[in-house]
Amino acid sequence: MGLRLALCALLVAAVVVPTGGAAPADPYDGLGTWVDIWDTAVLRNPETAAARMHALGVRTLFVETSNYAQPVALRDPVALGRLLEAAHAEGLQVVAWYLPSLANVARDLSRALAAVRFESAGGQSFDSFALDIEASVVKKVPLRNSRLHTLATRLRTAVGPNYELGAIIPSPRGMELKPAYWPGFPFADLAQTFDVFLPMGYFTYRFKAAAPAASYTRANVELLRAAAPDVPVHAVGGVASHATLAQVRAFVAAARAEGAVGLSLYDYATTPSRFWPVLAG
Repeated sequence: MGLRLALCALLVAAVVVPTGGAAPADPYDGLGTWVDIWDTAVLRNPETAAARMHALGVRTLFVETSNYAQPVALRDPVALGRLLEAAHAEGLQVVAWYLPSLANVARDLSRALAAVRFESAGGQSFDSFALDIEASVVKKVPLRNSRLHTLATRLRTAVGPNYELGAIIPSPRGMELKPAYWPGFPFADLAQTFDVFLPMGYFTYRFKAAAPAASYTRANVELLRAAAPDVPVHAVGGVASHATLAQVRAFVAAARAEGAVGLSLYDYATTPSRFWPVLAG
């Protein structure tokens, strides 16, 4: 037992402690927004973007560091560092995220840890890391689940027990409606490794009215609570460019009524200005 505790302590020490300006207690609480590797306008002008996010009431910025289709573990680390430091200067927390294929677990782990251990030019690091568990590259679901379990447990071992990890997951209700996509999705298994679930509840893929957007959001949270009662939920809606104002109002009301710890639309660059007052509430 003593050896295990000592090993955990060493692993925790190996992870860079996040630095930066004042921030909320938990990076998954409150209003968030998303930036992916294709948001070149944001990455070219991170200080302007971060200042606007702060003014809009955003508390957490989710930033894609890479994905399985990229040739590098960190896409444009200089731009990542600038955005990280700009967001911290505005008091935002910053969560890195990476999309694995699960076709190569060792590579996926290496790239996830590259984000966890990333340091900007000023020595700042991300406040948390979230694994984007949505790819179905591995077609055999039992093999996909097995590799996901291996990746998740190795990631947890590497970062230690106290580092907060998020699991970005497909819509639970969406998987009910399309059962062939990921039958038997391992909610309970992931709950043993991750601290918060972020269901990608893209109501715009299915509905044009407000009421179904609300019921879809409620179902996502309730299904997660049934499978993993103790794991907090940050509700993600969108796609922002396809949503209506009425849908956004319904999404926000449903997420709050269900007790989601935070909410966001995907993504920052495509969110119309008229949506932000509703999201910030």
